[in-house]
Amino acid sequence: MPRSLSRNAAPIPNESVLLFAALGDKTRLRLVSRLCEDGPLSITMLTTGARISRQAVTKHLRVLQGAGLVRSKRHGRERLWQLHHQRLAEARRYLAQISSQWDDALARLRKHVEE
Repeated sequence: MPRSLSRNAAPIPNESVLLFAALGDKTRLRLVSRLCEDGPLSITMLTTGARISRQAVTKHLRVLQGAGLVRSKRHGRERLWQLHHQRLAEARRYLAQISSQWDDALARLRKHVEE
C-alpha cells in the first residue's frame, strides 16, 4: 500500500507560512517581480504604472518585509526597497523539496496501480 505524501512531508515552519502567504497575493508578487527585474526602487517608482495607491503599495511592502522578502534603506530623502534574494532562494528550495515529495508519491502510486 502506498505511503501518503503527508507522512513524508516535513512540517511547515511558521516562517515559511508567512513567506508563501506573502507571495500568494498577486499584487505582492508583482512587486517582488519588479524588484527582481529593476533592483532597489522607491515607493514612487513602484507605484508608477500600478493601479493602486502609494498607501496600498506601502502596506504590501510591509507584509513582504514581515516575511523577510524585502528590506528598505534610506537613500537621501527617499526610502529604497530591495529584494532579499536569500529569502527568495529559501522559497525555491522549499518548493523543490515539495516537488520531489510529490514526484516520489506519484511514482509509488504508479507502481501500485501497475502491479
